[in-house]
Amino acid sequence: MPAGIRGLSLRGGERGMSWLAPYYALVKAFHIIGVVAWMAGLFYLPRLFVYHADAPVGSSMSETFKTMERRLLRGIMNPAMIAAYVFGLALVSIPGIVDWHEGWIYAKLALVAALTVFHHLLGLWRKDFAADRNRRPARFYRMVNELPTLALIAIVILVVVKPF
Repeated sequence: MPAGIRGLSLRGGERGMSWLAPYYALVKAFHIIGVVAWMAGLFYLPRLFVYHADAPVGSSMSETFKTMERRLLRGIMNPAMIAAYVFGLALVSIPGIVDWHEGWIYAKLALVAALTVFHHLLGLWRKDFAADRNRRPARFYRMVNELPTLALIAIVILVVVKPF
């Protein structure tokens, strides 16, 4: 049994995805990989928007940013978010991994939901840039660029410390 799952209680009557228990470490690794890739995109796309907001509409620079933003969102961020969700749901469905009576997991899930909303807002803002309809200044994107960092800090503390 992998080191990450030793001591896990899987009583015979527990339901769920107990068949995944032997793969716990692998599922956790893929979840972390998905989260890291997703967070990288959540950090980088608003930064691209900062520079794109200052690029003249119709310029070659603006067109380059449009391509970069589309590829980042569709090629990296969307698949990474899906992977983070799929492997995260697989993890929490393994009996004994999460104590659903503790509050930290609900706070973490609320922050994941907030990051998901942020992800979709970035997608809407990308469409505005693609259609040359952006009306927000670069300063706005500089400020929102900090939100995923704050969420990440809180999530890591919740998962590692489990304060409540």
